Amino acid sequence: MIVVDMLLTGFDSKYLNTLYVDKNLKYHGLIQAFSRTNRILNDSKPYGNVLDFRRQQASVDEAIALFSGEDTGSAKEIWLMDAAPVVIGKYEKAVEALGKFMRNHDLDCKPEEVNNLKGDAARAEFINHFKEVQRLKTQLDQYTDLDTESEKKIERLLPQEQLRSFQAAYLDTAKRLKDKQTGDGDGEDPVQQLDFEFVLFASAVVDYDYIMALIARYTQSKPAKQKMTKEQLINLLSSSANLMEERDDIVAYINSLEVGKSLSEAEIREGYEVFKEEKHAQELAAIAHKHGLQAFALKSFVDGILDRMIFDGEQLSELLAPLQLGWKDRSKKELALMEDLIPQLKKLAQGQEISGLKAYDV
Repeated sequence: MIVVDMLLTGFDSKYLNTLYVDKNLKYHGLIQAFSRTNRILNDSKPYGNVLDFRRQQASVDEAIALFSGEDTGSAKEIWLMDAAPVVIGKYEKAVEALGKFMRNHDLDCKPEEVNNLKGDAARAEFINHFKEVQRLKTQLDQYTDLDTESEKKIERLLPQEQLRSFQAAYLDTAKRLKDKQTGDGDGEDPVQQLDFEFVLFASAVVDYDYIMALIARYTQSKPAKQKMTKEQLINLLSSSANLMEERDDIVAYINSLEVGKSLSEAEIREGYEVFKEEKHAQELAAIAHKHGLQAFALKSFVDGILDRMIFDGEQLSELLAPLQLGWKDRSKKELALMEDLIPQLKKLAQGQEISGLKAYDV
C-alpha cells in the first residue's frame, strides 16, 4: 500500500510493521509518519521498522529535539531502538548473567534445572533474569536486516529449543509465584515485588487454531517424515502464554492420541472437546468421592454456577445437606470442598469472573 501527503498522518493500520520512506519529512510530519508503525497488533509486534531512502538522520534528530526538549540523548532511548549489534551485546550479557545465576545455585544453566531452585527468593531471581533475556530476544526478533553471522551468534547464545524450554520453565515458575502474591506490596518480599510479563511469551502464531492444526498434521505424518516430534509440539505449546490455562489439558490430549491413526483437523477439534469434557467429569467425580457426595449432584451444582456465573451459598448448603452435619462440621466441610473445587471452577470459567466466589478464594 502506498500512502501519500494528507493521507499519511490519517492512515492507521495495526498490521503495518515496516514504513518505507522515499520523501523528505520534518518535524511533526516526520513524527506522525514514523508513528504509523507503532500501532500494536499483538504481543509479537512491540516495535515498528522504518526504512529511509532519503538519509534523514539529521531531520530525525531535529524532530526529536523539538518534541522532547534539547536533551536528545535520553529522548532517543525512548524513541529509537539501538542498532542490532548493540542489542546482541546486551542479549549476550543477559544470557551470561542467567548462567552465572544458575551456577551460583550449584545448577547447570539448563531449563530442567529450574525446578531444582530452592526457595521463592531464588525463583523470583530467576524470573527477573530470564525476563530480561526474553525481552532482548523479543527485541531482536523485530530486526529485518540481521546478517547470517548475527543470526548464528544469537542461536549459539541460546538455541531455539533451549529457549522454548526456558520459556516453559518461566511460565510454570511465574504462575506458581503469581498465585502466592497477595497484592499488599511488601517491599521486603521478592515475590510481592515481581512484575510478571506473560506478554513477552505470547505469540501471534501459537494460538488455539494453530495448535489444533499442528496436532492434526502430527497425526497425519509417518514418524520418519514428521517435521515436528511430539516432544517438540508439547515444548512449543508449553513455551507460549497464549494457552496457559488449557495447556495441561492439551498436553494430556496429545499424549492420549493413538499412534499411527491419522485425524483431520475437524476430528482433532471434536476429539479434544470430548476429551476435555470427560477429563473434567472424572476430576469432579474424584472430588465428589473424596467428600462423600454424589457425583451427579456435584456436577449439577457446578453446572448451575457456570450457567449463571454466580456462586450461590444456599445451593452449597443444599449440596451438603444429605451429609447431615452439624454447623461446625459443615463449615469445615464447605471450606475443604471449595479448596478442591475452586481450581476446577476457574478452569471451566475460562477467565470469566464468577460472582461471589471470592469469599472462598483465599
